[in-house]
This record gives sequence, structure tokens and C-alpha cells, in this order.
Amino acid sequence: MNHIELGKFGEDLASKHLISKGFELLHRNYRWGKLEIDIVCLHHGKLIIVEVKTRNSFALGKPFLAVTLVKQRQIIKVANQYIVEHQRTEEIRFDVVSIVHNSKQQEIEHIVDAFYPVV
Repeated sequence: MNHIELGKFGEDLASKHLISKGFELLHRNYRWGKLEIDIVCLHHGKLIIVEVKTRNSFALGKPFLAVTLVKQRQIIKVANQYIVEHQRTEEIRFDVVSIVHNSKQQEIEHIVDAFYPVV
């Protein structure tokens, strides 16, 4: 798989994983300009914004390490737009689903409250 296919595969896998845990998916790949949120869902009355990071190995470390402060700020900007556009009033939470998938292994790690908006 090339990196685009691997990313889509990871988002599909993350979506199935979240649904199996009782999450209700609202949107996938919500775009605002050039920025994007991978998954938006509801769980226990909270609006959950999920960033999915998929790699084919641990060579560069765990995939969630790629969710840098710059990336977090971008996700928060898009989340604010999503909330305004869709008139959401729920408490918000930012999660990361970190996936390593190759022919020998598949690891899914769901990090709840992975980061917080800086006030």
C-alpha cells in the first residue's frame, strides 16, 4: 500500500474500532480549507474529534508521536469551525487512534484525551 491507501485503510480500521466501542460516527474527513479532521463522533454525550495516524512499522516511533503541537493547533481550528457550522453544543474531547499495520502485525491504540486546546 502507498501512504494514501495506508491512511485510508487506517481511517477505516479506526472507524470500525470506534463503532465497536459504542461511538456514533458523525463525519469522516471533514474539511475546512486545506485542513481536515479525520473522524468526528459522539460518545457518552461528548463530541469526540479523532486524529488517526497509521504507519506500516515502528521505525519512526509510535504513530501518535506525529500529532505535534502544530498538528494539534490545526485540528483545534477545524474543530472550532465544525462546532460553529454544525451548531454543536456538547463538551468536546480530542482523541488519537494510532495504528501500525503490516503483513506481520496490526496494533491499534486509542488515546483518549490525547491533547487539550490551549486557552
